[in-house]
Amino acid sequence: MPYSREVESYLAAIDAPQRQADTRTLVDVVHRVTGEEPVMWGTIIGFGAVHYRYPSGHEGDTMIIGLAARKQALTLYGLIYYAKNRERLRELGKHKAGKGCLYITRLSEVNMNVLEELIAQAWKHPVISEGEPTT
Repeated sequence: MPYSREVESYLAAIDAPQRQADTRTLVDVVHRVTGEEPVMWGTIIGFGAVHYRYPSGHEGDTMIIGLAARKQALTLYGLIYYAKNRERLRELGKHKAGKGCLYITRLSEVNMNVLEELIAQAWKHPVISEGEPTT
């Protein structure tokens, strides 16, 4: 499926064929699950937007779900955050998780049904910070 020129340029610039194919698949999956068109947020492909406000008073806008094809792994933003949305990770397959990022080396190593459920849950209940985001 063709996306914006910026997203297509990002995807075309991924020089590892398998990483590019996995990234394209993941963009299609997130698009299908969320119904949102992907847009570039710097070097991250983002879906949707949410306004956040931290207890410190810092606030801004960010994507609800993001993904990036990094050298070491596909990086997904917004699916997990500290303790939130981690209950299904043991069923996901081969991955690494940081405080707020999910890292997948190859889509063939994960359960796509579980990944889609994580995407749907993150879309329904954005996890931007320890506090609840304002929308």
